[in-house]
Amino acid sequence: MSNGPSDARAQAEPAQPSRSVLVKEQRRLEEDREAGGHWKKWGPYLSERQWGTVREDYSESGDAWNYFTHDQARSRAYRWGEDGLGGISDDGQRLCFALALWNERDPILKERLFGLTNSESNHGEDVKEYYFYLDSTPTHSYMKYLYKYPQREFPYRDLVETSRHRSREEFEYELLDTAVFDDDRYFDVFLEYAKEDPEDMLIQVTVHNRGPEAARLHVLPTLWFRNTWSWGKNGGKPLLREACGTIHASHPEVGDYTLACDGRPEFLFTENESNVSLLWGQPNPTPFVKDAFHRYVVSGDTGAINPEKTGTKAAARYILDVPAGGASIVRLRLSARLPARPFAKSFDATVAARKKDADEFYQRITPGSLNEDERRVHRQALAGMLWSKQYYFYDVDTWLKEHEAHPLVGTSRRRMRNAEWFHMFNGDIISMPDKWEYPWYAAWDLAFHTLALALVDLDFAKAQLLLMLRSLYVHPNGQIPAYEWNFSDVNPPVHAWATLFLYRTEQALGREDIDFLERSFQGLMLNFNWWVNRKDPDGRNVFAGGFLGLDNIGVFDRSAPLPTGGSLEQADGTAWMAFYCQSMIEIALILADHDPVYEEAAFKFIEHFMWIAYAMDRIGEHNDEMWDETDGFFYDVLRLPDGSATRLKVRSMVGLIPLCASTIFGPDDFERYPRLRELVNLFRERHPDVVAQVAPTEHGFVGYAGRRLLSPLSRKRLERVLGYLLDEKEFLSPYGIRSLSRYHQDHPFVLHVGGDAHRVSYLPAESDTGMFGGNSNWRGPVWMPVNALIVRGLLNLYGFYGDDFTVECPTGSGRRMTLFEVAEEIKQRLTSIFLRDANGRRPVYGGTAKFQEDPHWRDLILFYEYFNGDNGAGLGASHQTGWTGVIARLLDLFGRTSAADILEEKEKRRLVDRLVRERAYGAVSPGSA
Repeated sequence: MSNGPSDARAQAEPAQPSRSVLVKEQRRLEEDREAGGHWKKWGPYLSERQWGTVREDYSESGDAWNYFTHDQARSRAYRWGEDGLGGISDDGQRLCFALALWNERDPILKERLFGLTNSESNHGEDVKEYYFYLDSTPTHSYMKYLYKYPQREFPYRDLVETSRHRSREEFEYELLDTAVFDDDRYFDVFLEYAKEDPEDMLIQVTVHNRGPEAARLHVLPTLWFRNTWSWGKNGGKPLLREACGTIHASHPEVGDYTLACDGRPEFLFTENESNVSLLWGQPNPTPFVKDAFHRYVVSGDTGAINPEKTGTKAAARYILDVPAGGASIVRLRLSARLPARPFAKSFDATVAARKKDADEFYQRITPGSLNEDERRVHRQALAGMLWSKQYYFYDVDTWLKEHEAHPLVGTSRRRMRNAEWFHMFNGDIISMPDKWEYPWYAAWDLAFHTLALALVDLDFAKAQLLLMLRSLYVHPNGQIPAYEWNFSDVNPPVHAWATLFLYRTEQALGREDIDFLERSFQGLMLNFNWWVNRKDPDGRNVFAGGFLGLDNIGVFDRSAPLPTGGSLEQADGTAWMAFYCQSMIEIALILADHDPVYEEAAFKFIEHFMWIAYAMDRIGEHNDEMWDETDGFFYDVLRLPDGSATRLKVRSMVGLIPLCASTIFGPDDFERYPRLRELVNLFRERHPDVVAQVAPTEHGFVGYAGRRLLSPLSRKRLERVLGYLLDEKEFLSPYGIRSLSRYHQDHPFVLHVGGDAHRVSYLPAESDTGMFGGNSNWRGPVWMPVNALIVRGLLNLYGFYGDDFTVECPTGSGRRMTLFEVAEEIKQRLTSIFLRDANGRRPVYGGTAKFQEDPHWRDLILFYEYFNGDNGAGLGASHQTGWTGVIARLLDLFGRTSAADILEEKEKRRLVDRLVRERAYGAVSPGSA
């Protein structure tokens, strides 16, 4: 996953076609850019879960999961957002639309997804539903969603009680395990959206009965306003009312819309207000409250709904008798300018046309070398990315005042989560890791999201990175917010690299956005200085980042005080900073072509990199440095209060991050900057020992085609680290790179502190420790984002060392590969997680027969948070197409790139001929010869 000059042509994208040959969806994107985003005004901006979030937590204890529960959600109005099944909203989430369902057996109306909280499950929070994001264009002109709804009673109680009694050593209890889907007694509820224009949305609900008998389903398409009036927002209360057989919506900010409903459904109206009588035993301010439709449909309470047919929440109730093996269709239309005949023949024609537009769009952007199954994975991954957009609203200043916990306002001394972030105001459409499990942004996740999003909507991807660097998000001290549970936690600094990646991607398309690069650079400079000032407390260029997103990978909780006292010097934190320096050097050099003042900025980061790399392995043998010469690997260093230090010899992803920090530069990248050259020469004269120790430097060893390499790894050290990386008994899994070496399965690392044994052993699947929550586990499984960075590092190293540098892959096999071939081998293993194998089975679904064998399940791809290090089965959050969506970028990259693209033009013919002759890794992509 390369970038910048170090991309060495790995970003071989086709030239941007002229507007006259753009497909229709690309034209909409162009129109959207010119018109300020009107095609994206409506989109899938509802979360799948608003209950149990930090924003809705007004408890004394800060126990968000138990303060606002799923059971309360149908009766309790939200403060900061909304949720729903397959829902959409405007880009301020003021007017919302989603489905509600009832199978005549469930105790509640199905208005939102159900799942277990962090304390209810043996492996932490987990959604217990089957839903799939099947398709979406970047403007959301066409979207398709599938929800699988059982015809039997939904096993809410069974899921909670059985899960509570399972140990950490047991598997999770899944919805399929309850037998609720036996005999295929369920409905496939497909929801499609097709835009006639930016303000006219055609909605089609298709219900398939997969069971052996006819079954009844109540379908309630629901339209409602997010409750802003109860919280003192100006502008007046909006109104929904029945008008000429439609539901008319009027909002002082959004304007007027009409929901037309085909057929003759029953219209229901109520208010989006809390049922305070039920919740807290107080009189309701209005007789019509949020849970009215549940009470009316499920309990038969006819007094629950407003007979005047007005309110702030409305639904059209359809009762469908669906024959066995048959289907029923409900058609709706939400429009600012409803046509006289909303369901004429043009309705079906428009839905079909938008579907065709989506097909045409993906045909245009998908590499021709991908086979049918790879295309399926590629498209569903990107659909998941696009469906995972969400309107995220959080005014921390107001939230703290409401908690009487603002540190600068009032007299309260109460300590509250995120109190130091009172400056923050979030109110944007943001790419979420997962709209159920993580319906809040995570900064380092988002950087990886942009790599895949850039394939479909480069403007949106760039805007997402800039959001994290805005004054309303970033802390005045320069810290980028981590996530809403603790904005002050520390994530890896990958945003500079992602910024550079997007810039180079756009540059390859014939556009150069220097303004984007410069705006990003200013925010990144502030963040870099925060790292230097806050995370290198002793000024030794050794960083103690803390959490760094790797959860329970190590011996200790890295966000908490150490039980030994002292401090932890982190090999990954230090390597991340070396990586940060490399990206900032490249950005500064690009900007220096436009303003020479950036030459000194480039030197600042070169100097930082040199000292950081030197700190990881100083001249001589030292027990307090991260590189272990005996083992040939990087480790964290535990520094004790008495000043002594010891390496924590856990072979983990911590020691592989230095490999990711490998960036190459062209032969002229430094020579054309006189001030930079002068400063670099001065550094060489003043610090010859540092220059000699850091491998290979700008004025040191020259690689293939005159290129230069910045890396913490010399060639010798690289070979030793690769020996571990490519050993199937260590890191190399059949499905990518494990986060912890399999060596520790039989040789666990144990550290005794004060009578306690702190143990780290290889766990291929779920965690057996509660550190960072039950479903966090870096002690063995494969994680997509760091695998992508390893691939990126290998491609850069190949661009430097060329075709003559080979390694055994797998280690001990006798099979020699170039580093390009190694990168592609890892990519093949990663993509095999999702693709059908020789037996037609997808490793992602493990031994789940329904997903492996049933024609209505087997081509529905879920993109999990991480994957079993031994068999590739999906684990953790089931819809984290956030950073797992990077698989689409890997498919695209290797679908367009051969080794010949990375090396020089004059070498292409020789390399292509050799690769084809030796059949080293399949067909070379078109255009690379």
